[in-house]
Amino acid sequence: MTNFKEKSDLIWSVADLLRGDYRQSDYGKVILPLTILRRLDCVLAPTKQKVLAFLPKVEKSSDKIKDATLNKVAGANFHNRSQFDFSKIIADASNIAANLRHYINGYSSSAREIIEYFNFNDQIERMDDPKADILYEVVKKFSEIDLSDMTSMDMGYVFEDLIRRFAEQSNETAGEHFTPREVIKLMVNLLINDDDQSLTQDGIVKTLYDPACGTGGMLSIGEQHFNQLTRDNTKLEVFGQEINPESYAICKSDMLIKGQNPSNVKFGNSFTVDGLKDEKFDYMISNPPFGVDWKKAQKIIKAEHDDQGYAGRFGAGLPRINDGSLLFLQHMLAKMKTPTFKTDKSSGSRIAIVFNGSPLFTGQAGNGESNIRQWIIENDWLEAIVALPDQLFYNTGISTYIWIINNHKSAERKGHIQLINASGQKDENLITEGERADNRFWSKMPRSLGNKRKQIIEDDATKGIDLICKMYGDYLQSSPTELPENEFVKILPNEFFGYWRITVEQPEKDEQGDFVLSSKLETQYDNDGAPVVDEKGQAVRKRVKGYKPDTSLRDYENIPFLRENEHGKLVPQTIDEYFQREVLPNLPSAWIDESKTKIGYEINFTKYFYEFKPLRSLADIKADILALEKSSFELEQKVLD
Repeated sequence: MTNFKEKSDLIWSVADLLRGDYRQSDYGKVILPLTILRRLDCVLAPTKQKVLAFLPKVEKSSDKIKDATLNKVAGANFHNRSQFDFSKIIADASNIAANLRHYINGYSSSAREIIEYFNFNDQIERMDDPKADILYEVVKKFSEIDLSDMTSMDMGYVFEDLIRRFAEQSNETAGEHFTPREVIKLMVNLLINDDDQSLTQDGIVKTLYDPACGTGGMLSIGEQHFNQLTRDNTKLEVFGQEINPESYAICKSDMLIKGQNPSNVKFGNSFTVDGLKDEKFDYMISNPPFGVDWKKAQKIIKAEHDDQGYAGRFGAGLPRINDGSLLFLQHMLAKMKTPTFKTDKSSGSRIAIVFNGSPLFTGQAGNGESNIRQWIIENDWLEAIVALPDQLFYNTGISTYIWIINNHKSAERKGHIQLINASGQKDENLITEGERADNRFWSKMPRSLGNKRKQIIEDDATKGIDLICKMYGDYLQSSPTELPENEFVKILPNEFFGYWRITVEQPEKDEQGDFVLSSKLETQYDNDGAPVVDEKGQAVRKRVKGYKPDTSLRDYENIPFLRENEHGKLVPQTIDEYFQREVLPNLPSAWIDESKTKIGYEINFTKYFYEFKPLRSLADIKADILALEKSSFELEQKVLD
């Protein structure tokens, strides 16, 4: 890989020319579009003269024919038919603004549209104004930066590093972060892990979609890594949508350069204006912003939830307004292909999405996130969750998780969820030097990039990406009685994550300490559980006597669907069984208000991998203290002497 940091630093140095005329938060309005223009300029340089020589032959043709023909001559999805390139633009300093505009207008329509999303003409005018007069120096600086030797991966890193710096200058939220390349590789590996056989067939065409594609890093590296793992004649078409105009423009420019169809990427909010509404995809991959609210889209999202239910995208439930992560997942679930053949594992769709810990467990039973988890798990779509190391992302150091969703699980995986703890040891106080040196999942970055201080190990068959994928894939080689569990892997039935939330009441007492009686109306039921109705069809109700609940003593219990028996096996349990065993011995007069019982689902990932490590004995601690005291005394005596 080219030293992208060196290139990024060169580009960022242009900011020195903008200082005083631009606020720091506005540097990106100049630097990002000029980086794209310079990148396009370098890519087209080898064929520029061929295009100019061929231009007279199509001069009188329509723009559509002209674009198609000259693109072919340029050997790319775009071309520039102006007489200018960066070197010729700065050769005429007196007409720098006019020549730069002429150069931009010389691009084919697909490339011009990209620059238009930056409103760059406004910046040309602003820099050319005599009060600033910095346009020539800025363009000259860019003309000296050679981007011809940069791969798409290199440029992705450059753009992400630049945008990270801009975000820091404008104090944007830590949720607006970018995805490390090794994380994307891991996600792609997990996505196609079960489809290896089908991807070796001739002429296979697959689709990959990202509803929050940003600068296109996931699509770009996803495609690149997909092609490395499959046959040459296997084709991957990529699709995406992005709400930020600058990021959208960068993504489209990358697709142009690589020969993908830039019209597959749509601009706008995936929730409010779905640019790919009628499309379904084989694979979906995303790293949506963490902890970002959806207030601006609330009216449209809530209307779709209320009016369309499960026929729309958000029928399962709406998460809290301050975190739209699970809205992205529901949106992606709506774009899954319907499985065709029971024996064809490659039919249907697979999703890999990065979340923070919140979607695992937030939301009470019967509400928001819990209902969404219930819908996903009860439909048997959640295949696996992989816990990643912390300090992995550029703008946040929090712990993250990859969810793998599959609406056509293999027979081996049906009814179960695989949990892989690839976070490495977290509690520094409990790590020995040997454990730290032999971490099997991550290594320290040679040099930090923002908050990114760790990287998942690549190209090592015994560690990192290869190890995670092996543990994930070992499931398929296992037998139903010998699941491949170990210290890093747990495989649990879907029901393990479900529970009933019950309301436990206790009777109110009067001044004499006696229970207070009350009566209430309850609907009558027949022996088959159906309500008894009168001649008007109304449910018959009767007055039932009982104790009046003391609200100050009201309590709640979460009762798991499954429990461990005396042999350590998971077995089903009922609410009554749990209540008799766990509650009544301590509260003999308590009862359950069954009208308030709700079902919830949560995934308490850390709890499942918790290992108790006994505290040191008092004798050991005392010995250490005495040794320290002795050492201190000896040192003191040495100083005094």
